[in-house]
Amino acid sequence: MTDANILQQEIALEQRHVDIVYARLAQLRQEAAKAEKAGYGLARVGNFGALVERDAMVFHAARRRQALDTEHEGLVFGRLDLKTGQIYHVGRLGIRGEASESLVIDWRAPAAAAFYQATAKDPRDVVRRRMIRSTGERVTGIEDDLLDPEAAPEDMHIVGDGALLASLGRATGTGMKDIVATIQQEQDEAIRAPSSGVTIVSGGPGTGKTAVALHRAAYLLYSDRSRFAGGGILVVGPSGVFVNYIATVLPSLGEDSATLHSLGSLVVGINAVRVDPAAVAAVKGSLRMRTVLERATRDAVPFGPTELRLLYRGTLLRLTAEDLDRARERALPKGTRRNESRRAGFDNVFQALWTQAQRLRVPTLPARPDFEAELAERDDFRDFLRAWWPRLRPMTVLEWLADPERLRRYAHGILSNAEIRLLRDAFATLSTDGPTIADVALLDELDALLGQPRKPQQRNRNPFHAGGGVQEVSTYADRQQAARAAATERPEDYRDYAHVVVDEAQDVSPMQWRMLGRRASIASWTIVGDPLQAAWTGDPAELSRARDQALGGKKRHEFTLSTNYRNSREIFEVAAAVIRRAFPGEALPTAVRSTGVAPIERIVTQAELPGAVRDAVTSLLAQVEGTVGVITPVPRRAEMAAWVAGLADDRVQVVTSLQAKGMEYDGVVLTEPEDIRTDSESGVRTLYVALSRATQQLITLGTRPYH
Repeated sequence: MTDANILQQEIALEQRHVDIVYARLAQLRQEAAKAEKAGYGLARVGNFGALVERDAMVFHAARRRQALDTEHEGLVFGRLDLKTGQIYHVGRLGIRGEASESLVIDWRAPAAAAFYQATAKDPRDVVRRRMIRSTGERVTGIEDDLLDPEAAPEDMHIVGDGALLASLGRATGTGMKDIVATIQQEQDEAIRAPSSGVTIVSGGPGTGKTAVALHRAAYLLYSDRSRFAGGGILVVGPSGVFVNYIATVLPSLGEDSATLHSLGSLVVGINAVRVDPAAVAAVKGSLRMRTVLERATRDAVPFGPTELRLLYRGTLLRLTAEDLDRARERALPKGTRRNESRRAGFDNVFQALWTQAQRLRVPTLPARPDFEAELAERDDFRDFLRAWWPRLRPMTVLEWLADPERLRRYAHGILSNAEIRLLRDAFATLSTDGPTIADVALLDELDALLGQPRKPQQRNRNPFHAGGGVQEVSTYADRQQAARAAATERPEDYRDYAHVVVDEAQDVSPMQWRMLGRRASIASWTIVGDPLQAAWTGDPAELSRARDQALGGKKRHEFTLSTNYRNSREIFEVAAAVIRRAFPGEALPTAVRSTGVAPIERIVTQAELPGAVRDAVTSLLAQVEGTVGVITPVPRRAEMAAWVAGLADDRVQVVTSLQAKGMEYDGVVLTEPEDIRTDSESGVRTLYVALSRATQQLITLGTRPYH
């Protein structure tokens, strides 16, 4: 029998089992729908207990039906043949047959651990591990690992050259949905690390750090749902491009309760995508900025009143700029927050006016409470208070730093003259262009320094109030479900997460660690990154201090991933040569896959570059099945995106060298690599990242060599 015939025979075999699984899935859906309908029928009993029972039945049946619908695509992705003769199919959801026999084991269950942990050295009673690829309900391919040849029956067929390496040699598509079937032992150990404390996963390009981080989030939700779904899991990535890339992973693993954010979107109402030059980002990310911002929050409002003049009962009461400054400063002792001290500032103004009125012997001066009441009723006085001590928003105060004179005062003795000039130029466009990603951490710091003004207590809103005293018709179950939703609803600016996952952590600045720490005071952590890919160029000691403060004294579990599964050996050797010249003593991962296709380097003139980029993209689209990434220097993304506009837009993505972090593409066209290398102090590390994004083919195009 030919290899092709064996492959088709084995695919047909798996298809028969998959058909059984989906038939059972349809049956379970029907049963869930019947249970939901039966739950509503309990209402006819008419007593309180029946209503409670109905509510529980409806809730759990609907939840089960939703889970069955969510996991339909690619439900079965693996198979284990054991020495005992047992066969386990592994998938995104556990499914049992009518006789309670296991049709599919949930990938997170202990029985499925061998699918990830078994190796040829330690097969764990696994003879053959099979990865199953599907489109909808149709099996499209299989790949096998023979882990224990001596235990294999003579009639056992082995298809392919190894599930992991073959899967990484194929197209990755636009997401990471099938990466669940590529995890190996060193990754699985990190995924199933203790849920408490801090799990730190380090590794070079292509070692599966992001896969580990996301699967760990799913594993924690599975293993301790009440804790992690109740408190929530926050997953933070370096950019919006990266977050969109991973957005389908957790739902594909059966989890949709995690919250995904980029570092530029952690503050409510802000979604920053602009990137500062490395030198500017280093200043903005420094802990010294906190002192600069603190000085700003305690300063007088720009264009605010510099004196108060009131004619009271025929006597002129006047507070000078010095009087007002003293009143403000007394209301803001160290550690107080501006928006929360507004009342204290107003009281100081009343006191200064009262003292002056007594000194000037105002005729028929009333008692102090009546004096304040009279002033509070005057429109001119209320207008003064609002202008002198307004409620401040973080963006308002950050924009004060665009004033060069104010910036110099706030930063005097803290930042150097060169650093002040960098900030001056950077903040000059803040009001027109909006904040950068680094600015978001400054806005979060300002929010903490300013505090929130006191709000009047609001009554709980009745969700069934239709207006005018009219109530909507609702069942007991409706009211109970609304009560549950209200109890579990999180505020928009939620900060009590049970677990925080930080990807590409090597690029998180000290100020960004402070921002993360505010959302994780009670959380455990998963942190993944690679120091050799760091774009941060600030003070390493300051960075370490900020990170330790955010993580607290929690116990740390550290793991290192050493195998590069993403890049072919030919591609990674090019990236490794670049980083070794700059950091010769650093350990790099080992690329284990060879395609025989060497990367292409072309040097062209500036006039030839647009056509060369377009031709390279067209060539890769014809040669690879999946995505093609065009990686550009940061300032030139829009320009180069125009060059390739219209070329299979669904398969081509144009990203900057910084946006490429954490991404992978089947083919990559890397433009002007020398511009990336010389852009900043961290340019060589950024180039290392850009050169290691391709899984199959890499083309570099530039007007200068980068070696």
